[in-house]
Amino acid sequence: MKRVFAVLLAFAFILSTLASADEGMWLYNAPPEDKIKAAYGFELTQPWLDHVRLSSVRFNNGGSGSFVSPDGLTFTNHHVGAGCVQQLSTQGRDYIKTGFYAKTQAEEAKCPNLELNQLVGIEDVTDKINAGVKAGMSAADAGQAQRAAMSQIEKECSTTSGLRCDVVILYSGQVYNLYRYKKYTDVRLVFAPEFDIAFFGGDPDNFTYPRYDLDITFFRVYENGKPAHLDNYLQWSRTGVKEGDLIFVSGHPGNTGRLLTMAQLEFLRDVQYPSALKLFARRIALLQDFSRQSEENARIAKENIFGLQNSQKAVTGYQSGLLDKSIMDKKAADEAKLRAAFKANPKNAGAPDPWEEIAQAIQVQQSIYPDLTYLERMRGFSGHLAQIARTLVRAAQEKPKPNPERMREFRDSALPSLEQQLFSTEPIYKNLDTALLADSLSEMQDALGKNNPDVQKVLQGKTPADAAKDMIAQTKLDDVAARKQVYEGGQAAIDASTDPLIMTMRAIEPSARAARKEFDDRVDSVMRRDGTIVAKARFAQSGFSQPPDATFTLRLSYGAVKGYQENGKTIPFETNIGGAYEHAAEHNNQPPYNLPESWMKSKPNLDLKTPLNFVSTADIIGGNSGSPTVNKMGEVVGIIFDGNIQSLPWNFAYSDVQGRAVSVDSRGIQEALRKIYGAAPLADELMGSKAEGAKAGK
Repeated sequence: MKRVFAVLLAFAFILSTLASADEGMWLYNAPPEDKIKAAYGFELTQPWLDHVRLSSVRFNNGGSGSFVSPDGLTFTNHHVGAGCVQQLSTQGRDYIKTGFYAKTQAEEAKCPNLELNQLVGIEDVTDKINAGVKAGMSAADAGQAQRAAMSQIEKECSTTSGLRCDVVILYSGQVYNLYRYKKYTDVRLVFAPEFDIAFFGGDPDNFTYPRYDLDITFFRVYENGKPAHLDNYLQWSRTGVKEGDLIFVSGHPGNTGRLLTMAQLEFLRDVQYPSALKLFARRIALLQDFSRQSEENARIAKENIFGLQNSQKAVTGYQSGLLDKSIMDKKAADEAKLRAAFKANPKNAGAPDPWEEIAQAIQVQQSIYPDLTYLERMRGFSGHLAQIARTLVRAAQEKPKPNPERMREFRDSALPSLEQQLFSTEPIYKNLDTALLADSLSEMQDALGKNNPDVQKVLQGKTPADAAKDMIAQTKLDDVAARKQVYEGGQAAIDASTDPLIMTMRAIEPSARAARKEFDDRVDSVMRRDGTIVAKARFAQSGFSQPPDATFTLRLSYGAVKGYQENGKTIPFETNIGGAYEHAAEHNNQPPYNLPESWMKSKPNLDLKTPLNFVSTADIIGGNSGSPTVNKMGEVVGIIFDGNIQSLPWNFAYSDVQGRAVSVDSRGIQEALRKIYGAAPLADELMGSKAEGAKAGK
């Protein structure tokens, strides 16, 4: 398998000119060295790659970041770190609104449930995963054998190394890599600006450019109660960027669908995305109404609203790619060509058509979509407390099973992270959970029908609002000690529990599990089996001209700092601090264009020409938020916080004509820390000694 993968990569380099110049979210064990050298004259070296990889971190809440000092200082976006900022806030002490700065390490505040992952090793385990797959096996049996092998490999790795170990599926199962992570779970907040400047321009400016945001947060990772000593961290650039500079982005893109079949793309376009957009609109309206009821309600719902609005706009952009006839026509033509080549290959004579089998699996997915969505995936049970109840019910059933037979989220190697989340001390607001649960129960009732047996089991003759009110009022699961007692008591504790949320999860468990099994056996396993065949067909035809689709694992992207043309106007590559004041004045400094008081007071002291945001052609997608933007020396020149609206179709097709990644400029960060926030010690730490052993490419 390693030989096949090596050949595959060689073809990728040879044929990479078929793709747009800067396209690609590349694996660190398969970097586009030849492509970068041909386009930019820069040669990647292994020391450079190792240093940047080891300086990059993944945030378990869905974002990216990097180490930026030898003393554990860690850097990400405000919207990635906002969960912790809000969890540390209380009524009367709103750090989302006012910002936060720990002037000393003693003041650094521990986040309740953040986990950061540093990728320390990669191993090809394809042969090991497929060893249990025998000729003639059904897709369901083959899928179970692969899942069992993945869990066993991860357990052995975690047991022997003490690391977090995850098997990553690439090219739909053509390749499996084992990723070894060092975990940091003692993560403390150091600095966060006010929401009004971190998200300046609000939802109207989201996914637009020009932008004027200071979307940053600093944390510090600790080990054994002390700041972690890091051998690999990114030095802060002293010069920043200029137009045309080559830059790199090291981060964790969530997922892309560039290698999906037409049937898969059409399901997203016609079913999944419309359903998601309907949900986002409904929940946003609910939470806005909830927020109007009191100032405290507005505080506790603010981050939820921001997240939903961001997702709504992102998915609208993703869907636009699938509604673009030129994109879909090209994908259809490429698939037709590939299918014809597959059928013409004598080796495939009499073989089933993998594209047709994937299409049939999609039909199964559509038939089970209501139960899968509302029961198994919990859309009918929104809120923190309902999710806790599901985890407890499932854990009691799954933990006694042999590790290879468990659901993937309960495998031995995953339990430490699961337990950290389950027993987190983050605040739970019962009034918010009541509103969310009531709305989701009502939505489920409408979707599944009042006479649906599971709906009737849940509501017990009550209205969704009354059922939610009673369940949340009577549950004890907001108490960490109560959760631990149930978790440690296993199935006996679940069976004996009279907690209304646990009773509800028990009631729907048979139907939820049935939908899960149907999906695993007749959808996921088929798409993995046939996706592998499609991947092999693509390789046989022309080699892989693209890296695998994103999987929220570490990738390296690259591109040029570059403006673009829009509606006949030249959009400059950078904005500056002065532009933020001008943008605010254009809107009379009214929300969401109101600059914080700290910025208004500090204006006379600032160099208004200091760059604040800039754009590049680097290939990014959701999950890249917080990724460091580095120069050829591996120095931080910025941090990814957004893409423009033209970049959202990159989920399916990359184009650098207008699509751009948006970064906060390292120079703007320094200016703000020193002259607005009085955080010179933090700014000095960023400008401190160089990372030992860091070597740039040639």
